[in-house]
Amino acid sequence: MTPPLLIVNPACGARGRGARALSEVLAGVERTLGDVLIRYTARRGHARELAQAGTLDGHPLIVAVGGDGTFSEIANGVLTARAGEVGGMGDGAPLSPVPSLGGMPAPGLVPPPGGAAAAVSSPAVGLINVGTGGDFRRSLGIGPGFEHCLEALALGRERLVDVGKARFPGRNGEDVEQYFVNVISAGLGGLVDHYIETMPEVLGGKAAYYIASLRAVAASKEQPLLARITWEDETREETIPAYLVAICNGRWFGGGMDVAPMALPDDGRFEVVTITAPTKPYLARRVRGVYTGRHLEEPTVHHFPCTAIQLRLENAAAERRFLLDVDGDALGSLPLTVEVVPRALRVRA
Repeated sequence: MTPPLLIVNPACGARGRGARALSEVLAGVERTLGDVLIRYTARRGHARELAQAGTLDGHPLIVAVGGDGTFSEIANGVLTARAGEVGGMGDGAPLSPVPSLGGMPAPGLVPPPGGAAAAVSSPAVGLINVGTGGDFRRSLGIGPGFEHCLEALALGRERLVDVGKARFPGRNGEDVEQYFVNVISAGLGGLVDHYIETMPEVLGGKAAYYIASLRAVAASKEQPLLARITWEDETREETIPAYLVAICNGRWFGGGMDVAPMALPDDGRFEVVTITAPTKPYLARRVRGVYTGRHLEEPTVHHFPCTAIQLRLENAAAERRFLLDVDGDALGSLPLTVEVVPRALRVRA
């Protein structure tokens, strides 16, 4: 019988702090699951490649040992392998021509990777979080610490969760297709990712995210986003002024920010939260409120549901500066097209 596959990010955690606990984690996994096959990542995108190969090799369970980014890469690997897209997704993957509506891609044109039926026949994915944020772990209802993740693996309960499928320009301007499991945000989130990389090693995840958020507020600029929103088979267009738009499948992002308290990862919809402010000092004073969900009480914060959304700016040069955060990684910029793929991923949680 093919054993479970562990894909381990040896640089996980804030400046690799999580890596120091890997021996204890791996010993716990072997006690929980028995014989496992372990593969280590060597670069960005490697976890996706290993998960693609693991899916094709028939591993019944693929477990991410790392953070949110590692888990997201593995989800992408499973989904693309299942859809027969190996080598056709991720940074630099070419897109097929897409008809445009008013200068924006039409919703609903990306074929789903098979939905719930295909998810059942694909490997389950699990998470042992030893990374910086742990945001999707929270959305799955798994407690802090890798011990709770091991408990979830041991119990063997599985659920089908939604994923988002996004199209956007990558870091070098190339067309990218990317699945995401938790949150994709435009504006402040991408800047936060950039500043996180410069944080000193002594800072923990939450402190680093908070300081990076304040720096991002100082450097950011509110933009009028042109949005096309699909919900309940109806599509509308509107202009959204915002410093940040968060398209949420999960509830938390940014190392514990409760950005969308109403979000559930298996309800077939996104929760979209937009944040603006009359001044930057006003915005900076209220950043901490996102950790408790109190930001939704602000008159400058708005929420709506959707199943698909497209965002762009009239100024193409400004689009390249309006950065994206995709499951915790800065992967590109506007324009952005996103749609939900319901119950597409089988997760042990």
